[in-house]
Amino acid sequence: MITIPYDKIQERAEFYKHDITAFLRDMIAIPSESCNEEQVILRIKQEMEHVGFDRIEIDPMGNILGYLGHGDHLIAMDAHIDTVGVGESANWIHDPYQGHEDGDIIYGRGGSDQEGGMASMVYAAKIINDLDLHGNYTLLITGTVQEEDCDGLCWQYIIEEDHIKPEFVVITEPTSLNIYRGHRGRMEINVAVGGVSCHGSAPERGDNAIFKMAPILLELQQLHPQLKDDPFLGKGSLTVSEIMYSSPSRCAVADGCSISIDRRLTHGETYESALEEIRALPSVQKANAVVTMYDYMRPSYTGLVYPTKAFFPTWVLPENHVVCQATVKAYQELFKLPPKVDKWTFSTNAVSIMGRYHIPCIGFGPGHEEEAHAPNERTWKSELVAAAAMYASIPLTYLNTLSKETL
Repeated sequence: MITIPYDKIQERAEFYKHDITAFLRDMIAIPSESCNEEQVILRIKQEMEHVGFDRIEIDPMGNILGYLGHGDHLIAMDAHIDTVGVGESANWIHDPYQGHEDGDIIYGRGGSDQEGGMASMVYAAKIINDLDLHGNYTLLITGTVQEEDCDGLCWQYIIEEDHIKPEFVVITEPTSLNIYRGHRGRMEINVAVGGVSCHGSAPERGDNAIFKMAPILLELQQLHPQLKDDPFLGKGSLTVSEIMYSSPSRCAVADGCSISIDRRLTHGETYESALEEIRALPSVQKANAVVTMYDYMRPSYTGLVYPTKAFFPTWVLPENHVVCQATVKAYQELFKLPPKVDKWTFSTNAVSIMGRYHIPCIGFGPGHEEEAHAPNERTWKSELVAAAAMYASIPLTYLNTLSKETL
């Protein structure tokens, strides 16, 4: 068993509070919406070099991969470093790209979702080097792209094309310093109906596609409360997120109408079942509507296109899994309290890592889920420090827990 100096790890994390904060503010100051992350990736590379990573790579998709150590157990920690836009600027108290701070809080787009996790991870590596917390593991820190556009696509690429398969991955999305072990999956669905255009002064001559869509919308609204429930993950859900039409003019009957559905999948639901329950609706059948899943084909900032279906599988890590047990143990040793073990409401890169490829994932991150995509997004300096301590503690705690299981 390896002796782990949890008290010294906490002290060292607190020592780097200013550096973590400054690094996060630098990242916030660089706009990095999906597919435009190059400059923030280069800033992360600079900080990784500064703290002493052993090897740093940027893969063809544009993900940054920082390695520490040379042991047999490959352990990864992931933060997506792309953000959404800022929305209506009048809703922001502070410039969303300034990284405004007070004694406790940092404001700005990406602070919680989720460049805060990146800042804490990088300085966890510094703590590992400072305190010589190396063991028979290699730590891989990833700053991944396009998650806001297509969660998990980056890790499809890392696993399939970079040929990297860690033993487990810590997802550093915001958890309010709780430990999360799963979340619902999701998919993006298109429902399209056709019509026949004619002059708007005589609509009876045509077949209005927008009117044909109306009963479909009502039946989708009625379907939502009937969706499957799960005692841990909660209910499946659906909402109509977009409506589109085609028409020769505003003085004509619409000859096409389509909608987008954001469908959240709970345990036991599949993309096939989600598509079929919509296809079975009487209004869909009457309108001869076409129900399909969206494809994602947007190029990354490097120009690489890596097509995928817009399906993001559900995942749950059992509470008695060695990865969950090790994360709980690290938390207890650091903070002398039992952690709350829960789940995310939103989706993360774990949809690919565990949902597709069955690589165990566990969640722990600074920041709060409700800050994601909201105006006046903020994160807490104390949480950045606590997260850095956790990330520095998890690898050796995992090796110790693994050794206990094999005795």
